[in-house]
Amino acid sequence: MPVLAALAQQPAGRSVYVLPMSGGLDQFLAAQLTHGHIMQVVSDPKIADTILTDRLGDSLELALEKYHPRDDDEDTSADAPRHAFQSSGAKGTVFLVDAKSRQVIWSDFEKPPSTKTAAHLNKQALRIVKRLQAPVSK
Repeated sequence: MPVLAALAQQPAGRSVYVLPMSGGLDQFLAAQLTHGHIMQVVSDPKIADTILTDRLGDSLELALEKYHPRDDDEDTSADAPRHAFQSSGAKGTVFLVDAKSRQVIWSDFEKPPSTKTAAHLNKQALRIVKRLQAPVSK
């Protein structure tokens, strides 16, 4: 079943906020997602069900905490397990993260183009979105 079809069956997963990405890839991804009516791209991260990002780690956690603070009953103490993911820069991996649970729902690697022209970034975004729609292989 395609990732997006599975998301559509859940209450969450219908809207996405695209965090800024290296080379402006976020703009091209937002355009491809909306052009094909793949997901509803929102400009307010507080109302997004999911987040599309090219990095995991402290920067993502800070953004999620700002836009989607954890409930009071969730363990946010110093003893809570920390994510081991660290990413200092975009290396071609894109992640779709559930805004509430902070779980990575989907990820993909797309080799960054050697030249970051608009045409190259648009093709890269199109390939990523097509794979986001593809059935999950077992």
